[in-house]
Amino acid sequence: MKTHAEKAGIFLTDEKRADWHDQTLWIVRKKRDKAVSNVPEWEKLREKASEIKDHVLSNIDTYLLQFETEAVKNGAVVHWAYDADSFNKKVFSIISSHNATKVVKSKSMLTEECGMNPYLESKGIEVVDTDLGERIIQFRNEPPSHIVLPAIHLKKEDIGELFHVKLGTTKGSSDAHYLTGAAREHLRKKFLSAEVAISGVNFAIAETGTVVVCTNEGNADMGVQSAPVQIHCMGIEKILPKVSHLGIFTRLLARNATGQPVSAYTSHYQKPKNGGEMHIIIVDNGRSKHLGSDIYRNSLKCIRCGACLNTCPVYRRSGGHSYSYVIPGPIGSILSPLYGLNKYKDLPYASSLCGSCTNICPVKIDIHHQLYQWRQEISENRMLSLSKRYGYKFAGKMLADSRYYNFFGKRMRWAINHLPRKVLYGRLNVWGKGRELPSVPEQTFKQWYKENQIKNNNL
Repeated sequence: MKTHAEKAGIFLTDEKRADWHDQTLWIVRKKRDKAVSNVPEWEKLREKASEIKDHVLSNIDTYLLQFETEAVKNGAVVHWAYDADSFNKKVFSIISSHNATKVVKSKSMLTEECGMNPYLESKGIEVVDTDLGERIIQFRNEPPSHIVLPAIHLKKEDIGELFHVKLGTTKGSSDAHYLTGAAREHLRKKFLSAEVAISGVNFAIAETGTVVVCTNEGNADMGVQSAPVQIHCMGIEKILPKVSHLGIFTRLLARNATGQPVSAYTSHYQKPKNGGEMHIIIVDNGRSKHLGSDIYRNSLKCIRCGACLNTCPVYRRSGGHSYSYVIPGPIGSILSPLYGLNKYKDLPYASSLCGSCTNICPVKIDIHHQLYQWRQEISENRMLSLSKRYGYKFAGKMLADSRYYNFFGKRMRWAINHLPRKVLYGRLNVWGKGRELPSVPEQTFKQWYKENQIKNNNL
């Protein structure tokens, strides 16, 4: 399997697309900043949301059981799934109990995480993603490249060609209104023939047994109202204690995700519609392992707003598909190692540790600190390549002793001035693939400091 750096290198071969990807996500980041600036109490909201999440994580068993009790009172059927396999089997069991074969699904990173679509398709079930971005990447047989904007890596010309092949639109057309209309017509037929609707869950309210789903397209509502059976899939961390807490999170979510004051649709599902069935599947799939970690439990606070991706200079320049985990970017890089440190050992290094992800997180997850901590664990477990291990060891000794530092610094300054470019930018200088080494100053900082210290002492 290719590393993040190797996949990022492939993405960067198309420089124009990489620049466009970077700039587009930065526009989203700026929209977020503008929306946030209009909320004077923004930092108080972040602090309150973080405190609520801390409280939930410390009492999650109590709130999950309360949620189950209230949901059952409302007429919903609650299921529990320990891992991805048991989750997929429960979903299929519900579908097959109704002899259904046609499913419409709104966006859900949990179902992506568990590989639900390919599992159901292997059982002969047609699963149609109804979020426009998700439908686009489903047509392309790709995973999402962003947790909120799954097709952000594609331009309208790419989608025009795709829709020409899949939906029969006019060849060469890339008009957004025309393509959206074609998608709407296509999806409406799928909604009307659906037998089961599946959705993710943004928030679940323990006090009332209600699940809350936030969308901008209304596709979750369309699915639930069209199909007789509705299935809501939620990770254990989605729970909130009270309805009064919800407003804090809805104010944070949309602004941080896309710069909107609120999602276009914030739908509350509390009981099945007349003659229908409502199922809620509560999924662990490794979350308890996060919960049991003093260092990494904060990652369970995540509300999947995607802001850390939009601000991350590494994600913006490397693209979501360069990450080997289903959730890309900074948040995915701290979640993934708990599912296999050796498998995902490259992802904590896909960061500049600039801290922008931590500063922007609406629930105050210390993302860059956790990335740094993962790096320590990877190093302590001797999972780095030999070249990196010995390189770090050498650098540690050199930086710890001024004699070594002065000795090698002098020789490196000579090398930059005198060695041919082919040698300086050879295989060992990976950093130099996309950058130029700085020119050597006439004197080092130490030389300058010593010279000025002597001058000042003589005054």
